[in-house]
Amino acid sequence: MLALTRKKGESLVINNNIEITVMEVKGDQVKIGITAPKEIPIYRKEVYLQIQKENEEAMKTDGMSELKGLF
Repeated sequence: MLALTRKKGESLVINNNIEITVMEVKGDQVKIGITAPKEIPIYRKEVYLQIQKENEEAMKTDGMSELKGLF
């Protein structure tokens, strides 16, 4: 992991097309702004992990029984 120190208004750039800017710092919370191409999905980690979990569960189930129930 790369750890960087940034102040309010300062940014960092990832892969030439993603910019992360520190917008505000209040106590132990940091508000960041992200500028990225529309085709790059951006999720909070807890949302991303939930999506991954649901995708794994969907792959484990037999979708045929659900399909048969539609007809």
